[in-house]
Amino acid sequence: MDLRQLEYFVAVADERNFTRAAERVHISQSGVSAQIRRLERELGAELFDRSARTTTLTDAGRAALDHARAALSAAAAVSQAVGEVTELIRGRLTVGMVIGCTVTPLFDALAAFHRAHPGVEISLGEDNSDRLIDGVRDGTLDMALVGTSTAAHEGLETFTIISERLVAAVPFDHPLARRDGVTLRDLGAHPIVCMPRGTGLRAVFDQACAAQDVRIGIALQAGAADAIVDLAVRGLGVAILSESMAAEYADRLTARTIDDITSPALLSLAWKTPHGPAARELLAHARRAFLRSGAGRESAGGDSAR
Repeated sequence: MDLRQLEYFVAVADERNFTRAAERVHISQSGVSAQIRRLERELGAELFDRSARTTTLTDAGRAALDHARAALSAAAAVSQAVGEVTELIRGRLTVGMVIGCTVTPLFDALAAFHRAHPGVEISLGEDNSDRLIDGVRDGTLDMALVGTSTAAHEGLETFTIISERLVAAVPFDHPLARRDGVTLRDLGAHPIVCMPRGTGLRAVFDQACAAQDVRIGIALQAGAADAIVDLAVRGLGVAILSESMAAEYADRLTARTIDDITSPALLSLAWKTPHGPAARELLAHARRAFLRSGAGRESAGGDSAR
């Protein structure tokens, strides 16, 4: 008895006709008939009643059918398991991250994955969050670290790493530095330095302005926190940052919470399912790395919304 005989047996049982079964398995009818006869001799019982125009299962055939299907399913599972191991040996992964990313657990995850699966080629690139999300959706990217204003993205799964409010960061001698908190209308009296459209932080800021019908001009834009801070330090505008981003520059700027922006900026790992074994393995490494760092929870999210 071999798998080929079981495949032919199941095909005849499904089609209830030797000719249609032969077409399904792409061999001649005589070939199917010969293999079924050989299987019947090995089992010592006829599997089909051939006396009528329609081929039907005998009692022995009905008893054997579920077991035959299970055997074929098990064989397919063996093939899939080997295929997944092979892909983990020779696969390729493309990962995206927000521009200026300094979230080291992602790099830890990439390093751990590379040590475990050195044959998998990893490609890593930067872009703004909107384009990264589009890349994950269309399959150009296997996963991406994105900054967003929302935890939910249609067709994608996410793992939230950071969820923080926005702050206004200014030099120590700036008028806003003497206040405990600021509002959007307060910011309207000053030039603003912010990230460009397509980033999560900018999306949170723009949505808050639109919701309150406040018009604020963005004087300068930069994609990296270092550049935004350098511009603000030189008095060219109020920097709009997330809480953790501003904390990194506390020796140069003072941060004030923007009281009327309550929606958080999010940093999330985003991916699309189903995906291959290499991507699943990297995702597992990433989850572990972020959880060890004290960040991360399932279902959505934004370095602070770049």
